[in-house]
Parts: sequence; structure tokens; C-alpha cells
Amino acid sequence: MNTSKVKLGGRFDITCYKTDGSIRWEESIDNLVVQEGINHILNVIFHDISKASGWYIGLIKTAIVVADGDTLASHAGWTECTEYADNRKEYTVVDATAKSITNSASPATFVMNDGVTVKGAFICSAETGTSGILMCGAASTQGDRAVLSGDNVNVTYTLSLADDGA
Repeated sequence: MNTSKVKLGGRFDITCYKTDGSIRWEESIDNLVVQEGINHILNVIFHDISKASGWYIGLIKTAIVVADGDTLASHAGWTECTEYADNRKEYTVVDATAKSITNSASPATFVMNDGVTVKGAFICSAETGTSGILMCGAASTQGDRAVLSGDNVNVTYTLSLADDGA
């Protein structure tokens, strides 16, 4: 019997732009799709629950690790960055192609209103607060990434799904 497995994973591409438009830093981080996110996907596709009404990108400012058991309400290994204008940014995607879906046509842009360290990003179903679904998150493996007031941090997220035999 041939048994295959499906792999679900994503990558955050984060670019910090200085106020003059030049790049302060860039980083690509592979993420962890957490248990809560995987359960939501399975329940929407194969069970009778409604999909989330929207998805949002947030920034992480301190991180040790994003763990499989993390939820939006409880994530001991990281804290959310809120030093930007407005709320979390909408994750706006186009139709999936080549087994991937992305917001590369509409990156999430955070206008920073204070100096802070950015350590990663996450996707959740709530524009604000902790009552939504945490889909995934990623902590930087390259150390602290400083941003200054007025910088723009752009985040693109690509989620891919593939059979390991394909």
C-alpha cells in the first residue's frame, strides 16, 4: 500500500522600508501552521462549520518560538507588535495557482508609529483582539529586526499545499 502525506506550509516575506523608500532590511521566514489552523481547515473542508469571514496579518515583536499549540489568546513563546497605525492588516489573496495562494499582489503594509523590534509575523481571523483563530506564525531566525517610527513594514505570505508524492 502506497501511503502519501500532504504537506501544508508557508513563508512570510518581510521587507522594512525607511521613510526615504530605501530598504532597511528583508527577511523570509518559513512558518508553522498551528494545530488550531489545521483543525479549522479540516473542519471547513470536511465538516459542517463556516469558514472565517476574513484573515489578517499581524507582526510579532518578541519571540522565542511559535508552537503547535499556540492560539490567538494563548501564545507563551511570542508577543504581538502593536506599534503601527490602525489594526492588523487584511490578508487579501487571489485565486490559488500551482498549489499556492498568496497576497503578493496586495502585501500587508504596516506604517510604524514607534521604534520597535520586529521578530516575525502571524495570520489570524481577527482584525483586533484575541478571540479569533490563529492559522500560523513564524519567528525570525536572524535575530532582532529594528524598525523606526515612520518606517513601512510590508508582509507577503504564501501558503502552499502539496502531496509529498507529487
